[in-house]
Amino acid sequence: MARLPRLTLADLPHLIIQRGNNGADIFTDAQDREVMLGLLREMAHSHQLAVHAYVLLPSQLYLLATPRSSGGLPLFMQAVGRRYVRYFNDRHARSGTLWEGRYRGTVLQASWMLPAMVFIDGAPVRDGLVQSAADWTWSSYPHNAGLRNDALIHPHAVFWTLGNTPFARDAAYAAAVEEGLGAEELARIRDAALRGWALGDAQFIADLQQRTERRVTRQRAGRPPSRAGDGPSAAS
Repeated sequence: MARLPRLTLADLPHLIIQRGNNGADIFTDAQDREVMLGLLREMAHSHQLAVHAYVLLPSQLYLLATPRSSGGLPLFMQAVGRRYVRYFNDRHARSGTLWEGRYRGTVLQASWMLPAMVFIDGAPVRDGLVQSAADWTWSSYPHNAGLRNDALIHPHAVFWTLGNTPFARDAAYAAAVEEGLGAEELARIRDAALRGWALGDAQFIADLQQRTERRVTRQRAGRPPSRAGDGPSAAS
């Protein structure tokens, strides 16, 4: 079965997952991670992308970002990916592919923004890398929880609804990450990102489908509904 084209739309948040080939590490130390962060900052500016959350895991990169144009996100990922592979291969005296194929991603309704941020910033704890999200330097959690300023991060409007003051927002976000996500939320977010299905309610999905010819959600099992004039029933 042919792969669906990526779903990328302007002014909507996208959750992106990029993995190392065959589960191999894409970051080996602090230098690798600093280079990636520099590329993310540079290319986000060049391609007009607002990054809301990120995490650099040993073998994966997660991003939550809103592009200003439909072509901005693919160009951003292409530029970051190519330049990082050249750097990584040169530094580590290797050749060949680094990525596990093309990046995966999904479009989100605003109501899924906070769960997606928690999904990203909570990943190091879920993966057993640290006991607390604050202990993982290479994510947006320190910025989103008010522990340090990160020039890469541009808060989404949903983040501002967490409280009337910076302290209240920081505390509310830290509490959300501490609580984590339920198994169903985790599964929905991960499945949507890896399979490329939009994540939102029925109205969001319907409105989204009007903006693109690309199918935005999984088709139900069984025969597709018949259209007027199709098949024998139309003549009966």
